[in-house]
Formats: sequence, structure tokens, C-alpha cells
Amino acid sequence: MEQAQTLSGRRVIVTGGGVGIGLGVVRQLAAAGARVALTTHSRSADEVVTALAGEGLEVIGARLDATDSAAVNAVVDDLAGRLDGLDVVVNNAGGLLARHRFAEMSDEHWDAVWRVNVSSVFYVSRAALRHLGEGGRIINIASLAGKNGGGNGSGAYATSKAAVDGLTRALAKEVAADGITVNSIAPGLILDTPFHETFTPKADQEKTIASIPVARPGYPADVAAAVEYYARLDSGFVTGTVLDLNGGVHFS
Repeated sequence: MEQAQTLSGRRVIVTGGGVGIGLGVVRQLAAAGARVALTTHSRSADEVVTALAGEGLEVIGARLDATDSAAVNAVVDDLAGRLDGLDVVVNNAGGLLARHRFAEMSDEHWDAVWRVNVSSVFYVSRAALRHLGEGGRIINIASLAGKNGGGNGSGAYATSKAAVDGLTRALAKEVAADGITVNSIAPGLILDTPFHETFTPKADQEKTIASIPVARPGYPADVAAAVEYYARLDSGFVTGTVLDLNGGVHFS
């Protein structure tokens, strides 16, 4: 069965769209009829675009270090031009980088985590606001860690993701009168992603899965389905929210 074209004609930029959750979001939105541009830092954008073309999904892409303010401005403007406008931005770029306890954490690590998870959202959202108008959507990928403090050694990450939720609410208030909504999604354990393949040992994954009330981990498609809803025009009365997407492990 073909996916309903709920986003037909919607013009979308997804940051961090080359792997994991971001790639799942790109697939979902493109299949729903959106015109999608992705950015990627860890993988060749051309490689991703070509692979998706092989799946029957036509997208465009660009390389972007989302922690570089000037680069963000240039790439967002370029992609919005290539899309003939912009309706939706998904701020997915981010990462844990490494696990460090606060007592041993360097200034450099703290700053790097903040830049990749918070400054990137600010830079991309600010650049996008030059193009977004009535019906515009900003969707931020936060984390359960921002609510429960995260796991061992992820304090900087958890703090930064809590900041994303605060940024979401502040920006939602600021742009509501312009017809633009801003929402966050806070995923729990999402497998088939480089994040957990790199930073979460199998034993820890299994322990977490055993604690999930719905009795399974999440996958990129679970996050992508929520992103699709927020990206739709008929979601316009929902703004400033942080959606818990964790299988029932945590309720706000």
C-alpha cells in the first residue's frame, strides 16, 4: 500500500539526514509527498541522494557542519532556493560525542556538545525563519536524556537536549503570530542508529528494552511518523510541545 501524500508539495530541510533517525525522517517525508533536502556531515550527501533515488525517492542534499553559523546561513539559503521556498525544517543534527563524567569533563567537550546539539538548532532555525511563513514548521529532535538526565557519562548531552526543549518553547511563543509552529520530539531508545551502535553496549540495550512497557525498542520510522504529523498543515494548533516517544518508559 502506498503511503498517503499528507505532505504533498511541502518543502522540507532535514539536518543530519544521512544516517539513523535523520535518514528515516527523510524517507518518511519524501514518501509522504514532500520535496526534501537533506544535509549531512558524516556521510557524502551525493551518496545518500543516489541511494535514495534507488529506492524511488527523489531528494536533494548538501554537506553541512551545522555548528558553523556562516555555513548554515549559506546552505539553508541555497537549499531553500533549490526547493523554491521552505515550509518545514527538521533539526536532527546532533550527538553525544563521548561519555565523560562532569568531574573529569574538559571545557572543549562541554563546548563541542553544546555547539552540536543547541547552537546548531539555533543557527538553522534562525536561517530558516528568513524563508518560513504562514504554515511554517520547525521540528527539533531532542532526547529522553533531556528529561531524565541520561545515562552514565552523558551529562553534557542531557543538559544540551534539555536546552533544546527550552529553545523550542521560547521560539514557539515568538513565532506563533506568524503562523509558524515549533515542536520537539524526545526519543528514548532508538535502535538502527549510529548513536546506540557507538555508545550503548548490547547488554545495556537489552536491559533498557526489558524496561520498556511496550516491550520493544524504537526505530527511526517511529520518530519519522511523529515528524510527519508535526510537518503537516493540519497540525497548526499544536506548538511548544515536547513529545515523549519512548514506549512508555517516561511520562512528562
